[in-house]
Amino acid sequence: MAAQTNAFNAYKQNSVTTASPGELTLMLYNGCLKFLNKAKQAINEKNIERKNQYIQRSQAIIGELMSTLNMDFEISKQMLPLYEYMNHRLTEANLKNDLAIIDEVEGLVIEFRDTWKEVLKITRQQQFGSTQQV
Repeated sequence: MAAQTNAFNAYKQNSVTTASPGELTLMLYNGCLKFLNKAKQAINEKNIERKNQYIQRSQAIIGELMSTLNMDFEISKQMLPLYEYMNHRLTEANLKNDLAIIDEVEGLVIEFRDTWKEVLKITRQQQFGSTQQV
């Protein structure tokens, strides 16, 4: 069992270290969604400590997404206030144990994630489309 766990952890580490920046962003969105779901579960179980932990992890991911924005692009200037809003709402959700606020933030993260997946898909199609024509 320990060997399997070590192999899985090595695989996860390798997938992160070999991922493109675009894939890393997608991993961040998915990680944020995972922690938001765990926070909601903790609220339902009335486990305040775990709820706090998972909301803070979600906020750390949003902070990472904010820090990686390239402010030379207009879209980044538009996304920054949305990330700040999400972070603020998660603080409120943490204080109030409010599932509806977490659902709201989760909806925004899903939209961002799905849009990002589409961008990656289009980018791959353009890259492979242009190499196949050579």
